[in-house]
Amino acid sequence: MAPHALIGKQAPEISLLDQNGEKVTIQPGSTGTPLAIFFYPASGHSACTKEACGFRDALKTEVFQRSSISIVGISGDAVSKQKEFVDQNGLPYPILSDARHAARKAYHVKKGHMGFTEGRVTYFIDSRGIVKDVTNSISNFKEHIEFVRKRLETEGKGKAKAEPQDSEETTPASSFSDSDMEENST
Repeated sequence: MAPHALIGKQAPEISLLDQNGEKVTIQPGSTGTPLAIFFYPASGHSACTKEACGFRDALKTEVFQRSSISIVGISGDAVSKQKEFVDQNGLPYPILSDARHAARKAYHVKKGHMGFTEGRVTYFIDSRGIVKDVTNSISNFKEHIEFVRKRLETEGKGKAKAEPQDSEETTPASSFSDSDMEENST
């Protein structure tokens, strides 16, 4: 399989509504800390809940805390569903509503299970906003948490901030703003 189109490029900026109906703009690289964005099929489904709770629990571990990584979850569910999902599971990070699939398009997230479900894809983005790696496993949700943990150990050795490499050239990816976000708030 060919490498993902975004690897080595600046991660797209995304603007979506969060679980509280507030517009959130994610600007990879703007905080100087790594970022993991995980796209999942649907809030409340068993594997999706386990994945989201896995990231919640991982944030309490030493390697995640040392890195100051930010976690963002994204699905096509409405804001009200995202709110219920966050509240029921005590998620400490934003869960964004991508009902129009604008973020999925910007990040080239394909369907899973032969096109029958939304894909489960996690992006590891370094402290400068560069997509370093991607994992795509619809059925093995645990792989996504382990993928991020391993990338943190490999990339930053758990440091709070990585220094930019002057010799590394980056190509910006497109950004987007879901201008019809009001539709996501139901």
